[in-house]
Amino acid sequence: MSLGPGHIELAGVSKSYDGQTTAVDAINLKITDGAYCCLLGPSGCGKTTILRMIAGHEEPTTGEILIGGEDVVGLPPVARRTAMMFQSYALFPHLSVRDNIAFPLRVRGRSKMDRHAAADAMIEKVRLGELADRLPAQLSGGQQQRVALARAAITEPRVLLLDEPLSALDEQLRVQMRQELRRMQRELGITFVHVTHTQLEAIALADLVVVMDKGVIRQAGAARDIYAAPRDRYVAEFLGGQNVFSGKVQRVNGVSVTLAAPELRAIAVPLGSARPDAGDTIDVAVRRDDIVLLRPGVPLADGLSSLSARVLGVEYQGNFVKVMLDALGPSEFVAYVPERDFFRDPHQIGDVVVAAWQADRARLLA
Repeated sequence: MSLGPGHIELAGVSKSYDGQTTAVDAINLKITDGAYCCLLGPSGCGKTTILRMIAGHEEPTTGEILIGGEDVVGLPPVARRTAMMFQSYALFPHLSVRDNIAFPLRVRGRSKMDRHAAADAMIEKVRLGELADRLPAQLSGGQQQRVALARAAITEPRVLLLDEPLSALDEQLRVQMRQELRRMQRELGITFVHVTHTQLEAIALADLVVVMDKGVIRQAGAARDIYAAPRDRYVAEFLGGQNVFSGKVQRVNGVSVTLAAPELRAIAVPLGSARPDAGDTIDVAVRRDDIVLLRPGVPLADGLSSLSARVLGVEYQGNFVKVMLDALGPSEFVAYVPERDFFRDPHQIGDVVVAAWQADRARLLA
């Protein structure tokens, strides 16, 4: 089976500095041609190093990097047909929008007529037609970003690499530019690899989310799979939206385990693919939007797990209310209660409540 031109494969790729500091540790990753991939993780996790190695700005210490089935280790960026859009945009302040976008073609020796024709076509794609003759200082932050994106895309790369492209924008503009990036990626039909430390950004944009920690990949998959089915405690806590707690296995049957912690009565958790033994301490995740808050004494329906807790804090978030509970000692336990449900029966700080969830919504973590 032939691979598309933007298919990326990293095989056993490591990067170390001075033989001591390991930035990337023997990772394996496949990004299909035309996909939107987000490398997600905290500062120092190795995601930007991976981006730079794909681009050709750094070389791996060991391993192979293949683009379109071709090993590109040792090739310069222009030979790899990659383009990189930097966080700072790096626009030339003395050049117009048109000339900024056309600059890579100027470097490659294209005639002025050819490069301006290509730039004008790209300007229309990023919807900057009325601003073609302006200087960068006359543009908003979002408009400058579109110029930088168009300049990176004008060389028709097979892979476009984006290093924290939205970090300099305010929240409203970030949301608009997420939509713009996704639209552009679909129109161009090329592989995007996007580095971010923002969970919501990755989930909103990516076909493939790669969660990194200390130079290794903790989990890679579709955004919904990563969010709804985190593999381990690190992924669950980093992505957010999950309550994570530990308990000791009391017994195991064919479909579930029963566990308890000092703060819990015995609860059942589906086994999934895990195979714990009685006596093991295991981690469990329950989505915050799966938690229902009940008044003490309200009968529990069949199939519910629950724990008693006291309300520590209440934060209005618009379409839901974040209710923080003291359920599990030092561990944070939060319920996302739909706005209408909360204000129909509001809870105050200090109230004792029962936090309940469908037992089959809990998930054992590796």
